Amino acid sequence: MRLSAVLRAAQEVQLSRHYRHGMNRPGSVADKARNPPGLRRKKVFVEPLADAHWKVFQGDTVQVLSGKDAGKQGLVAQVIRQRNWVVLEGLNVHYRYVGKSPIYPGTYVASEAPLMVNDVTLIDPTDRKPTEVEWRYTEEGERVRVSLRTGRIIPQPIVPREDGIVPEQWKDGPKDTSVEDALERTYTPSLKTFQEEIMELQGIVETRQFRKSYWY
Repeated sequence: MRLSAVLRAAQEVQLSRHYRHGMNRPGSVADKARNPPGLRRKKVFVEPLADAHWKVFQGDTVQVLSGKDAGKQGLVAQVIRQRNWVVLEGLNVHYRYVGKSPIYPGTYVASEAPLMVNDVTLIDPTDRKPTEVEWRYTEEGERVRVSLRTGRIIPQPIVPREDGIVPEQWKDGPKDTSVEDALERTYTPSLKTFQEEIMELQGIVETRQFRKSYWY
């Protein structure tokens, strides 16, 4: 196993058997408050959707099919695959109090509630109308979404990472290390210890002898 895979596995949050996915990122402070240790909640059964049936991603423009905002179009701000949820910017909004206490009434804020993925449909970017899509393969072997109404390809949106960087749009600056310099091997391995290498570079000569030791 590669070191990157080991580090990635170590960073993954270990979820309990009674964990319930919500709007917050697993492992965050708000998520831990919703799922404290030892809490047993009623299991939520979710219809499993294969990757071939999942066609909505963060950054897509979709139209709401049912509910109070039926017919409106919005941008997908968050996708929660574990619950078949999608959150749209400015749609399906409900209001609640935040920070309420016995001496403070709290702040009345608006937040978007999630929608089921079956309650939205993708928008064809050519004419801005709703359409059904299916996965197909191009001649180059790339897997793409194709509109069944117009036959046009609906490209997947480019989503930035948590630090705000889009790898496909990144341009190296004057202080960025190039790939060639990063992969260049500048260290020559030897049988000397780190301390011995430092002593050799500094010109330090050690005349003392180590006392013999035995493991038995």
